[in-house]
Amino acid sequence: MRPGVLHCKCTKCFSLLTKHKIKKRSPVLTLLNLPDDVLLYVLECLPAQDILHFRAVHSHFRALVDSHSSVWAHANFQEIWPSPLNRWLFERAAESGNFEAAVKLGIAYLYNEGLSVSDEGRAEVNGLKASHFFSLAESLNVDANPFIWLFIRPPWSLTGSCCKAVVYDSLKSKCQLQSAKKASLTYCLAKVLSLFEDEEKQKQAVIMFEESSNYGCLSSSYHLWETNRKETVADPGRHLQNLRKLRDFATKGCWEAQISLAKACGSANLLGMTSVATKEFVVQVFQSSQPSYKQKMFKVQKGMNDTMRYILIDWLVEVTSMKDFSSLCLHVTVANVDRYLMLRCVPRGQLQLLGIACMVICTRFISKEILTIREAVWLTDNTYKYEDLVRMMGEIISALRGKIKIPTILDYAEVLLAVAPLERRTKHLFNYICELSLLYIDLSVYSPATTAAAALLLARILHKQVLPWSSQLTESTGFTLENLIPCVVDLHKKCFHNEAPRDYRHVSLTAVKQRFEEERYQQISKEKHVETGANIQLLELALSFCITLNICVNTIFPCIVLKIRRREDSFREDRGNFVATPIVELSNHEDTLLGEFLDWSLDLSCAGYEGDEESEGEKSADVSGLNEVENVAAVIGRYEHCCEATSEDSEDDQLMNGQSGDYGVTEL
Repeated sequence: MRPGVLHCKCTKCFSLLTKHKIKKRSPVLTLLNLPDDVLLYVLECLPAQDILHFRAVHSHFRALVDSHSSVWAHANFQEIWPSPLNRWLFERAAESGNFEAAVKLGIAYLYNEGLSVSDEGRAEVNGLKASHFFSLAESLNVDANPFIWLFIRPPWSLTGSCCKAVVYDSLKSKCQLQSAKKASLTYCLAKVLSLFEDEEKQKQAVIMFEESSNYGCLSSSYHLWETNRKETVADPGRHLQNLRKLRDFATKGCWEAQISLAKACGSANLLGMTSVATKEFVVQVFQSSQPSYKQKMFKVQKGMNDTMRYILIDWLVEVTSMKDFSSLCLHVTVANVDRYLMLRCVPRGQLQLLGIACMVICTRFISKEILTIREAVWLTDNTYKYEDLVRMMGEIISALRGKIKIPTILDYAEVLLAVAPLERRTKHLFNYICELSLLYIDLSVYSPATTAAAALLLARILHKQVLPWSSQLTESTGFTLENLIPCVVDLHKKCFHNEAPRDYRHVSLTAVKQRFEEERYQQISKEKHVETGANIQLLELALSFCITLNICVNTIFPCIVLKIRRREDSFREDRGNFVATPIVELSNHEDTLLGEFLDWSLDLSCAGYEGDEESEGEKSADVSGLNEVENVAAVIGRYEHCCEATSEDSEDDQLMNGQSGDYGVTEL
């Protein structure tokens, strides 16, 4: 069109104008335009069913899925269980390296759940297939301890063929034929044999543990160390060599070895290391602990709240008391429940199923006495079926990637008791507070190590022990009294002041309190100051007093000792051979001021005072702060003195009993 020329509305002019008004459209982008690397990343994030739908859309997608095994290796099978219709899909994913598919297939064949097989020869057929997929799952297990043994552990069926026995024999044949993952499979077989009462099988288990250890399995190495520990105590040379092995296992990352080593270091077992090195190791164990931040589960569980979780954990405590399981089993069970809730959404009606399934797994992994599946179903008043529990076990193991035991509060509590042994009643109170802490999700902002240290401090304060957090505890954990005050206050408020929720019958949920009302715990939960709880302000005042007391013991008292020594030296110079004790040479004013404070401070077990040697700072320090000492001494009179020593020595204390001289300090 020429500028300045008018056009009419005829067909020729109208079509010319229209051509100029239409803009060229940009090309349409689809998934087919994306690079293959991006498409693979998208596919690896999809559930298995969505991958099948994606594959059916286009031939390019089909070729991409079929030619890359990583797609099936990362496929998600959440809430999908093997069946005759999708078995090929599970098997293809398992052979491609999918851990979840391998675990679920192994459990499905072992319990004959979902993959129906005729009764004739069922154990033989299913056992062989279950062993194949269990072996495959163990080969894919890279970050956790061997775990498949918990599914085939005794008791075995005494009549007829037993699927567990078939799986065991098949796995044993695999170990003899192939070397891949032989270390972990041999450990699983040895673990199964060690649980039998037959002495011959237990001897075979020891041989298998040694073989697995030679192949590099840390779990087997630590198991042998634990077994031989008591036998080597009588021989100092073997004992020292055994402790050196423990240090090697801890260095390689075995958590159980790290805890045992920390307990040995905390109980003054030098293990050939200097005292500074041992304290640094224990500090590293405590400082490496990280908070779990369990509040994140509410981003996944939209219809869940604190009270619902409280009710679930309280019921698990009831089951633990009813079946007389250990506190460790309870702590690990709760940890698995919380970890699963942070990963996968659970309907409200299946929370109890999740809890009891976690307990079935943990009792098999930790305890000698187990919770059977049928018994677990009965404990839920038959709310769930046998197959529901079996499938939930598969969901839990696959979601947690086979990692069942993680560091808990009790692990750090054992180290603390090795560093600072408690009188029996205070120890029960300490354990009582640790179990109460499981009920409250808000306490997860603190690491398990911090919670354990705060529980110890709170227990000693409630039992009115002077200097409840000594310098020895500070040096061994890296936690100062000031660091622990927020956690102590929160523990006291949650455990002793918050009103317990009520169930549908309007009955208070106090399973932990009832558990510690038993005689074996000296009815610690019935103590008046424990049952009613002290005022929060009084607790904060007691903590402030503890801080002041620590300052006095670590700063003022050494100065007073220095002054006494100087006065003693001057008397010796003036009076020749006459030697006067420090207490005799105190003035009346000083004697009145110090009172029982001086005698108490000389008690190294309570004060944590490391020695009476003068440091460079003491030599130049001035004597000061007597008024502060007077105030502290006045308060101390209202406190009950409780010795920290206990007649019940820990295992690590017994380990080094009678050992002295060069064995504890020999360079490794």
